[in-house]
Amino acid sequence: MNILKKIILTVLTSLLVIGNVYADKIKIGTEGAYPPWNSKNASGSLIGFEVELAAVLCKNMGHDCTIIEQDWDGMIPALQGKKFDAIMAGMSITDERKKVISFSQGYADEVASLAIMGGSNLGLQRDLKAITAAGINLTKPNSIAKKALKTIKGALVGKTVCTQVGTIHQNFLQSGDVGVVKLRVYKTQDEVNLDLTSGRCDVALAAAVAFTDYAEKSGKRVELVGPTFSGGAFGNGVGVGIRQNDTKLLKAFNKAIDKARKNGDISRIATKWFGFDASM
Repeated sequence: MNILKKIILTVLTSLLVIGNVYADKIKIGTEGAYPPWNSKNASGSLIGFEVELAAVLCKNMGHDCTIIEQDWDGMIPALQGKKFDAIMAGMSITDERKKVISFSQGYADEVASLAIMGGSNLGLQRDLKAITAAGINLTKPNSIAKKALKTIKGALVGKTVCTQVGTIHQNFLQSGDVGVVKLRVYKTQDEVNLDLTSGRCDVALAAAVAFTDYAEKSGKRVELVGPTFSGGAFGNGVGVGIRQNDTKLLKAFNKAIDKARKNGDISRIATKWFGFDASM
């Protein structure tokens, strides 16, 4: 009987070890090409707000985590195909995406903005700068927001607008809120930036911090114009994307985000990478 008990105990212990090894290894997908949210340094290592935040969240959960680089346009399919367990890639929480994946609570705000090259497209620059600098929320646009959208619609007529493919920014430009836009899409934000500065784009749309970060690092005269955008097609903040059946992992991330917020970690990391507190 003692021998049988030892055998059973050994088997159960082995199963627990295997289970813990699996549970303690979380793979997180990020793009590595959307600074300052996520990018790579000169040596090719992944860096950025979300890379640093992921380390804090994993520590809060008591897990070891691996960050995996993934092209943006394949991010959700890769999650569903179990290449990784979660997404932290500047992905805004939208109703459309919630049809196929789940999201944690938001950990940061991502307001969007139009940008042009300073000294070019003076008519466009004049029209867009005439709009109030205050941000507009498109969840329930008020009269000021509607007037701003009408002005933007007129300013963009005949202009080439560039943005990254598969983003909330593309969704907005194709929503009809600013009319039928002459749109060019790119695989990465870096490509958007390059074509904006080379003159192949009259105006571009992305997260405001993506443009300010690029302008600061490149020395190029990229200028934000018009209001900032949030709500509606732009979603409700940025969260961790998780497969819909991974409810335990979702709860773990939400608990870890709560702790990181209360400890001031999200505010600290956001201020380091964005220059302001973008925490929600």
